[in-house]
Amino acid sequence: MAWGVGRVLRERNAGLYLGGVVVSGFGSSAMSLAAGIWVKSLTGSSSLAALTTFCVWAPALAGPLIGTFADRTRRLPLLVRANLVLAALLPALLAVGPGWRLGLLFAVLTVYGAAAVLLDAAEAALVAAAVPEGLRGDFNGLRLTANEGMKLVAPLAGAGLFVRFGGQAVAVLDAATFVLAAGAFALMRVAEPDPEPAPAGRWAAEAAEGARWLWRHAALRRLVAAGCATMLVAGLNGAAVYAVVDAGLHRPPAFTGVLYAVQGVGSVVSGLVAGALLRRVPERVFAAAGIALFGAGVALRTLPSAPVALAASAMIGAGLPCVLIAALTAVQRETPGALLGRVAATANTLLFAPNAVALAAGAGLVAVLDHRALLIGAGCVALLAAAGCLLGRAPSGAARPAERAGAGRGV
Repeated sequence: MAWGVGRVLRERNAGLYLGGVVVSGFGSSAMSLAAGIWVKSLTGSSSLAALTTFCVWAPALAGPLIGTFADRTRRLPLLVRANLVLAALLPALLAVGPGWRLGLLFAVLTVYGAAAVLLDAAEAALVAAAVPEGLRGDFNGLRLTANEGMKLVAPLAGAGLFVRFGGQAVAVLDAATFVLAAGAFALMRVAEPDPEPAPAGRWAAEAAEGARWLWRHAALRRLVAAGCATMLVAGLNGAAVYAVVDAGLHRPPAFTGVLYAVQGVGSVVSGLVAGALLRRVPERVFAAAGIALFGAGVALRTLPSAPVALAASAMIGAGLPCVLIAALTAVQRETPGALLGRVAATANTLLFAPNAVALAAGAGLVAVLDHRALLIGAGCVALLAAAGCLLGRAPSGAARPAERAGAGRGV
């Protein structure tokens, strides 16, 4: 583990990239929490507060179209410009207050979400050019560790800043982090030729090429499908967590924060060891083991024991990222550079959209079902997804040469 992590951190481009991710991730995590609190404090409406999360996640449904833009331009300048645009946009929230200006917050958050989809697509493509193939598992694990680490500390900082100075202060902080991230990305040195001009009027057809590549590539299709099912289970698990704390453990709602903190620690550990494990086992085996661990943790939440619940949260945190890291690493290796932006964006849409859908569905199911039945069923689905990862032949480790030559390299 230390060998791979140390080499990633010594790589100039990888270090700068991770620095940008850590800084911008801190601001984004703080802003995500503060936005809901802000709307709740202005309106008293829980529904409108929840709408802030929807605004950020909704653009993911247009991931294939947005990812196409990342394939039509050089990725490094795009990252710098997109971060600077967000830094310039967020100060508009200084005008937010009661009345019609609340709509400004929802509009900015929607743009924020669309930019996040674009940044994820461009970053996935840039990593394939900036990080050696043998270190991408370590790199993707470290990136997830950085994101999860920020989720442990940034929401507390954002809530404290909101209480002391208001939502506008959190918006200014977030804008500053995007400026710093743009500076980190600007210092990277990556050789990127200009992409070939795209035919006019074929935007939708180009976007569909990402989905077709995923569908035709059996190894990627299995990994993304397993990840889709796993994130669906994750949404059901998230919707049931309050019932677990209340009806199962008979603890106050604040105990939910303890479970999420333990889950975050599990994710951090998983990210640190991912690269070393991916050098020893195939991605599908790594993903299957993680999904099985995650599914077992979900099922264990049915037991009315606080120590077991804490252990289950650690298992969930450690297992859930495995399929995401495996899928992203495989996409970066198996996809030609000219397609990588839209393929990564399509994969992200398929991976993360089910989580939002399942959260909404789970909220309704918890009202009519015993949470234990829901969690047992969800755990079984996860185990089936783990088995699905192992079906079929092992991937060859590289896309067919003819396919690579036909699609070209964009980075």
